[in-house]
Amino acid sequence: MSFTLLLPTSLPLTPEVPAGVVVVPYAVDEPLPAAIETADAMVVWGNPAGQLRDAAARGARLRWVQALAAGPDAVLGAGFVPGAVITSGRSLHDGPVAEHALALVLAAARRLNLLVRAQTAHRWAAELGGLQPGRPADSFRTLAGARVLVWGFGSIAQALAPHLRLLGAEVTGVASSAGERVGFPVIAAADVEAALPTTDLLIGILPATADTHHAISAERLALLPAHAWVVNVGRGTTLDEAALARAVHEGRLGGAALDVFEIEPLPADSPLWDEPNVIVSPHAAGGRPTGASELVSANLAALLAGQPLRNVVAR
Repeated sequence: MSFTLLLPTSLPLTPEVPAGVVVVPYAVDEPLPAAIETADAMVVWGNPAGQLRDAAARGARLRWVQALAAGPDAVLGAGFVPGAVITSGRSLHDGPVAEHALALVLAAARRLNLLVRAQTAHRWAAELGGLQPGRPADSFRTLAGARVLVWGFGSIAQALAPHLRLLGAEVTGVASSAGERVGFPVIAAADVEAALPTTDLLIGILPATADTHHAISAERLALLPAHAWVVNVGRGTTLDEAALARAVHEGRLGGAALDVFEIEPLPADSPLWDEPNVIVSPHAAGGRPTGASELVSANLAALLAGQPLRNVVAR
């Protein structure tokens, strides 16, 4: 009996396919092919919500759906048949997202947002050059000695944390349970409020779940020092954007560098656009899953052999 696998053309994928597996390519910006109605498996990358809902409605025979995104919330919300195993792209984005997060952190510390505004205005920003204080108590200006709290200490955070430490930061993770991961101390999420008042930089790498909605809330933002910055590369729904915008505008928070938002694209009337100390990044941290073909190959082989799949998020 043949096995049908739908592969998106939105990413070059060359998985190893055993004999008997029929690969059907499909475009994410076109109607799904008729093969969805008899398909056994489907790989998802860049699919619009409507197409995912259509796949869920017509893919009654699907046994496995492989999302290549680190956070598969869109796939989980599409309504695929309960029997379908859904796997995520966790670990595929560790390097790219960690790199982008580091870029946002350094941009915040070195005030690149203000330098770009000055350049656009043809203004020599003398206040940002020349003699500078080493580590001012009232401003986040360097990673050297900075107290960094990374909320969501999964594989992306574990790729990022060594770079922060190398530049002199004191890094603490936040996860569901306390302990130590890859040589870094980790506190439980239940204890995060006690750590916020001594945090210079809060980095959010949380997934979108019912429990994480607005986890970085107005109340928790208020616990941060007035000089602290917030960087979010997780999911937009994990941060109360309105509360953050007010805090930055009123000087109760140093600034924010955001790659994800509650509504994307960020609406043109969002107050975040006009805040000098807010860096807006258009969900650019990921977008290039590294090792996707290998993950698809491994999970396909495991499914056919009746073995456990990697990165299972629902079954």
